[in-house]
Order: sequence, then structure tokens, then C-alpha cells
Amino acid sequence: MRYNPFRQLGLKLLAVLIASVLWFTVAGEHIVERSVRVPLEFRNLPQELEIVGNAPDSVDVRVRGASAILSRVQGGEIVAVIDLAIARAGSRLFPIRADEVRAPFGIEVAQVTPSTLALELEKSARRKVPIVPAIDGDPAPGFVVGRWIAEPPSVEIIGPDSRVRQVAEATTELVSVKDANSRVRDNVTVGVADSSVRLVEAQSTNVTVEIWPAPVERQLQDVPVRYRNLSQGLRANLSPQFSHVTVRGSKDNLAGLRGDNIQAFVDLAGLGSGRYNLRVQVDPADRFGVVSIDPAVVSVVIR
Repeated sequence: MRYNPFRQLGLKLLAVLIASVLWFTVAGEHIVERSVRVPLEFRNLPQELEIVGNAPDSVDVRVRGASAILSRVQGGEIVAVIDLAIARAGSRLFPIRADEVRAPFGIEVAQVTPSTLALELEKSARRKVPIVPAIDGDPAPGFVVGRWIAEPPSVEIIGPDSRVRQVAEATTELVSVKDANSRVRDNVTVGVADSSVRLVEAQSTNVTVEIWPAPVERQLQDVPVRYRNLSQGLRANLSPQFSHVTVRGSKDNLAGLRGDNIQAFVDLAGLGSGRYNLRVQVDPADRFGVVSIDPAVVSVVIR
């Protein structure tokens, strides 16, 4: 068949027109440079090593390309990469090379700032620490926060060895006891305050907070002060012979308490004849605690 140059002439003209438009478009675009902030990615960190502190998560990259292409670049399309495959423990410098920056086709990476990055690397360590819940708010009037229990009571953490050794406890989300007048229970997420340390596994704990009636104080008047351990053959006189004792405990425990329930005394062990100023003591009790004794010191004459 004879070649006919005018066959499908319309399609040929259309193809030439499209090619010309594309050529003029590309030829007319300006090549520009632009500085952009891009994410920094750490690759191939050995399993036994940890980065100490807060490593930077981005760097500045100067890129070159057609203005139309650069204007269409989305966040995350350009990423700087540091390969840590041969990293060792200690203070190290790692180059950030332009040829290791991932960028879309048509974009050339001209410069990375900074060109090197200092990192502190340590051996990884693990240990268990107790969980101490964060309690928020105040109970209802007349009540106080009592003991608390976390179940499970501990959690395993992992991170750089020096940071792991410094962590004394794990904490939790806030457990609110605001206006509570009875036991509070909550299931809360566990965490660690140091950002260099993390939990081996994500974990929550069941926290129970006891809410107790607030203790009250009561002053018992004219509590007799006696002496103990006086050496044989001696006599002792106390002045004054009574003290006022202020005690603290639950309202129920203090309701029937009388002065003769308090065992106030001075200890004369090893003392011979003479005049002494001695501190008044009170035997400990399960039902209450002693806040103050007035007077706290009495004069003792031994003959």
C-alpha cells in the first residue's frame, strides 16, 4: 500500500500540538531552590541500643526543581534518613547525606542542614517499678484520702540504662476523688514521666482509693503524770502533776476516751537524788495519736 502522508491528518496535527504545548510549558518553567523542613528518620538502630534524650525529629533541606513541581510537594514526601546500622554505644556523630534524602522524581536535594547530627547512644535496659497512681481533687468535707491499691502493682519499663535506673516509679492518669465520701475505683492507663523511657507493653491498672472520715482532735484535761523506774530507796515529787493532752483519731474512737485512759509518765531510770526537768511521755495507742502535751516538761525532785 502506498504511504499517504495526509492519512489521519487531523490526529497527527493534534499530536504535534500537544507535544508543542508540553515542550513550551516545560521549557518555560523556572528552576528554583527552596528550603523546607522535613522529617528525620532513624533506620536500622541495633536492638540492644537506645537513643538518650530527645533526638531531633526534623532537619532543613534545600531542594531544587521546577517551580510547578515544588509547589505540589506534600508534607512527608521528602524525608531525611540516618542509617544507624553500625552505631555503637557512646557519643557519636552521624552524617546526613543529600543522596540519602528521599524526594519525589524531578526534585534534587542540594543541601541538608545540619550536615551531621550528634547522638548519645546507650545499652538498652529493663526493670520493674511500682505503680503510684496520680490522685486528683479533694474528698467531700469531713473526709480524707486513705490508703490506695493498684492492681497490678508494678510495670516493666525499658530504655537507656542510665535513664531506667533513675526512674523510681510509674504513674497513671488522674484518679479523681473530688467530693467522694466512699471508696473510689477506676481503671487508668499507666505511663512514665521520662520520655526516654517507655513501657515494655502498654498497660492499665485498677486503682482503689479508700476515703476515710477525717480525724478529729480532742483535748483531755488534767491527765495525771506518773513516774516510772525510780531507783529503790528514793522518793520523787512531780510539779505539776497533771498535763493537758491533745489527741487525734476518728470521731468514734475518741467519743468515750477519758483522761485515765491516757498513760502519761516521766522516766526516772538511772537518776539519783536531785532536781530534773523531764519530758512527759505517753504510751502509744492504736485508737488515737498524741498531738501535743501541755506542759510537755515537768520538774522532778528526787530524794
